[in-house]
Amino acid sequence: MASSLVLIAAALLALASSWQQAIAYDPSPLQDFCVADKNSPVRVNGFPCKDPMAVTPDDFFNAAMIIDKRRDTNNKVGSNVTNVNVESFPGLNTLGISLARIDYAPLGVNPPHIHPRATELLTVLEGTLYLGFVTSNPNRLFSKVVKKGDVFVFPKAMIHFQMNLDHDKPAAALSSLSSQNPGVITIASAVFGSKPPISDDVLAKAFQVEKKLIDWLQSQFWDTNY
Repeated sequence: MASSLVLIAAALLALASSWQQAIAYDPSPLQDFCVADKNSPVRVNGFPCKDPMAVTPDDFFNAAMIIDKRRDTNNKVGSNVTNVNVESFPGLNTLGISLARIDYAPLGVNPPHIHPRATELLTVLEGTLYLGFVTSNPNRLFSKVVKKGDVFVFPKAMIHFQMNLDHDKPAAALSSLSSQNPGVITIASAVFGSKPPISDDVLAKAFQVEKKLIDWLQSQFWDTNY
């Protein structure tokens, strides 16, 4: 009897574990498509579906000029990211994919950031980039210098970055991401530019620096847009 109870408990535990694992990820689509209805008053985890009978070919189309043109990189970090995700392309809703074009000024940087919901596959369109990602603790760096045509993958939710190594030429890359809404958290602006700000006591202790340095860094990020 005791052994039977142990077996039953083990089976229930296994079922519970598999169920928790299953719901940790987006479920597979239950229909051919679910074009996002951005005007719906319904609030769900994502976007509700547009009436299939009202869907047109244009819902699955995005003009080439959105990612075919070089973008202005005249900003503090010298880069510009153009996203093609469900926010601008409703046909991507529930499909688990999106794109981004990244333009870099000479020596421009796409600062360390994460995509909390996506793996990123980057292809260099032009130029030479130094890029890499950092693992979870103990924080190992994987970096590489890549050139036109090279491909590099950034695993989901890992801190990663890119820098154009050319002193006098721009660079560009095209990224595919494994989510229709990958999200982005830029590390420096999240830590020093959050609203309301993180206590300078906390940051001074965490970074082991004086509070006046933290205060200065926070002042730099409050009006900064990447």
